[in-house]
Amino acid sequence: MDKSIYSPNLHIYPDGPAVARAFADHLIEKLGKSEDGPLFWALSGGSTPKLLFQLLAEEYQDKIDWSRLHFFWGDDRMVPYDDPESNYGEAKKLLFDHVPVVEEQIHPVPTDLKPEEAAEAYATTISSLLPQNSDGMPIFDINMLGMGGDGHTASIFPDQMELLTDSRICAVAKHPESGQLRLTLTGPVINASDEVDFLITGNSKTLRVAQIVNREQLATTFPAAHINPTSGRLHWFLDRAAASEVGY
Repeated sequence: MDKSIYSPNLHIYPDGPAVARAFADHLIEKLGKSEDGPLFWALSGGSTPKLLFQLLAEEYQDKIDWSRLHFFWGDDRMVPYDDPESNYGEAKKLLFDHVPVVEEQIHPVPTDLKPEEAAEAYATTISSLLPQNSDGMPIFDINMLGMGGDGHTASIFPDQMELLTDSRICAVAKHPESGQLRLTLTGPVINASDEVDFLITGNSKTLRVAQIVNREQLATTFPAAHINPTSGRLHWFLDRAAASEVGY
């Protein structure tokens, strides 16, 4: 892959808790760059965000102006909010129930609707609240992403690469093995973000991280390799295990 196409800012830390703390401090820094106004943050699920949510709840209650944050999700499973697989449910349990967030500024995927209706409704919510770029795409201040061992990100899987160029804001995706339906932001929306931050930890991600960051030939087959903000910044927050095969 040509370096001009993909050139992430790498941040490597000893372990998962250190990655979570570094991102929490990064969030404070980003809030500090503007004195007021909302910050639109798309959350993700997964093990590293859970560490982040717990850390924010335990140590950052008084360090963040929670009233400025609007929370969205880059993807979620089409399950009830009290289902253990709900990304919103996990964030609520680990974070929102413990810090002074503004309830009206939490915007979960409406999983009580039929999938296609939910995609349209969520797109409407996002469009009504976020600023837009010249292409009409909403601009998230922070789009936080993980990556699966298959190279998927959000719920854009290798067998659904068309979602990377889908003109809609949200789309319905299907897990390639379980068939579970999910709602996901599309590639153009993710790449319209002011900042995209991958949070990736663990040995199970080492090979994919190396292939993508080192721009190996196979990297273009992984959705995560196609995430590179058009005019924003791309950051990878990694632990040493995930970054152990990165070439620089």
